[in-house]
Amino acid sequence: MKLTRSIYLILFPLALLILLISCEKMLEVDVPTNELSSDAIFEDVQTANAALAGLYAKMRDNAPLAGDESGALLGIYTDDMDYYANPVTNSSFDLYTNTQIDTNTTVASYWSEAFQVIYIANAIISGCEKSYSLPVTERNRIRGEALLARSIVLFYLQQVFGDIPYPITTDYQVNQVLGKTESGQVLGKLVADISIAVQLLPNEYRSAERIFLNRKAGEFILAKIYMVQQRYSEAEMLLKGVADDPMYMFEQDLTKVFIKSGKHIIWQLKPQNSSATKEAMLYYFGNVAPTLYALSNDLIQAFPSADLRKNNWMATSTFNGNTWYRSAKYKNRQPGNDSEFSIVLRMEEVYLLLSECYVQQGRLNEALPYVNATRQRAGLTSLQQPIAKETLLNEILLENRREFFTEMGHRFIDLKRMDRLGTLISIKPNWKNYHTRWPIPQKEILINANLKPQNNGY
Repeated sequence: MKLTRSIYLILFPLALLILLISCEKMLEVDVPTNELSSDAIFEDVQTANAALAGLYAKMRDNAPLAGDESGALLGIYTDDMDYYANPVTNSSFDLYTNTQIDTNTTVASYWSEAFQVIYIANAIISGCEKSYSLPVTERNRIRGEALLARSIVLFYLQQVFGDIPYPITTDYQVNQVLGKTESGQVLGKLVADISIAVQLLPNEYRSAERIFLNRKAGEFILAKIYMVQQRYSEAEMLLKGVADDPMYMFEQDLTKVFIKSGKHIIWQLKPQNSSATKEAMLYYFGNVAPTLYALSNDLIQAFPSADLRKNNWMATSTFNGNTWYRSAKYKNRQPGNDSEFSIVLRMEEVYLLLSECYVQQGRLNEALPYVNATRQRAGLTSLQQPIAKETLLNEILLENRREFFTEMGHRFIDLKRMDRLGTLISIKPNWKNYHTRWPIPQKEILINANLKPQNNGY
């Protein structure tokens, strides 16, 4: 079932939610088989949770966080992956070569799929706000999950496109003329919305599998936005709160990082029907030449020979005398997968953000244990004082690259936060300064002139 691709859907929220609920059973909720009434959607916890299941499914399948091509795009756009598909003009290949224009179909799909998630989240938020029969605790929790999910997707859109619309309603008459909000103001709105979500959400997970958003996930996302805003003391407080919570634990065994049961996991997305993760299937290509993605030589060279991640999280394929590296973080490609989910947020990122936060505040001694945690686990020597601030920031950026390659655009987000996207010009010959943002899809501007002006360079 494919939904119309546009932010300006002329659909009622209830109809969209019913469609998603009827298609999705991956979260093992009891979905009613009969047609749902509007009262049932918003006044019954079971059906409200089913609506949330549809939201999580959409995030898993077609959104910036999806483990499929959506999550890979920023990897080929930067310097972590090479792209071997046929060079079709105006598609993903142009993102790989940094030659995208405003009619690029992949860019348009990324935009529209993300706004579909936002639309669904808004429908759930609206349903909760209008409900008088849902228990207050459940109403708050459901609203909080949807609000945080919406904020996560909007954060990705802000990072990729800059100034974007910030829809908070399902009213198409409002959305079809909605203008762009300036990038800094988007971050401010996200801080306000996530702060509300954090207050609404419980600390406890409603599933031992950690497939639903909770308060600590909200605090983590809020800390990431504070880092972008350079509000380091506020980010530090939130990150320390996550790092010190006994519910979580840094995973010391490199071979267990991508096992779904780890206490280092803050949030993950469950594959549909116990299938393999999208990452396990997408990046695998056996002993043949790659036809989609392979790890770039630049990434491979970023790993010292002693780094255990190179042996555990990568695999080689040799064909006709040529050798390529592929991501092998997720290894279970069999039906009936019960060991791996797609991890979105994990403690290793908390540690590296915390180390960066301390360095930015001039507290290098406090930063070292957090950046050294992933280094030591990978078999690398610890960084020691004396070390210059800029040198340590470079090491943290490098450690992020080694730790999070092929994980949902991590490299792009890190480079942008640390104002290092310009360094790509030495690796990618077509990189221009304006490539820090993608173009607003032309078809969206044709529908809504309030999305003008187009991003610089396009």
